[in-house]
Amino acid sequence: MNLNITGHHVEVTDAIRTYATEKLDRVVRHFDNVTSVNVILSVDKLKQKAEATVHVRGKDIHVESTDADLYAAIDTLTDKLDRQVQKYKQKSAEHNHDSHKFAVER
Repeated sequence: MNLNITGHHVEVTDAIRTYATEKLDRVVRHFDNVTSVNVILSVDKLKQKAEATVHVRGKDIHVESTDADLYAAIDTLTDKLDRQVQKYKQKSAEHNHDSHKFAVER
């Protein structure tokens, strides 16, 4: 998995990079087909914003989160991303199961 963390109007320190990497490892543990993850951290006046795009086979999943604290924004981002990846994984598993079931019935 390729992980790219960039900052827009904010310096990405080693602590922030390590924190984001540890949080995003949880998403990768749930789904093995993650090709790459692009994370953009930005500051807009008093709002801290975290965006992530996860590239999986057949789809790109994009999630955004804003909060007053950058670490809290990363937390909510990973929660949202985890739900989206699990939802995609479930749909993919159901689709594969349905196609196999159809082939057996014929």
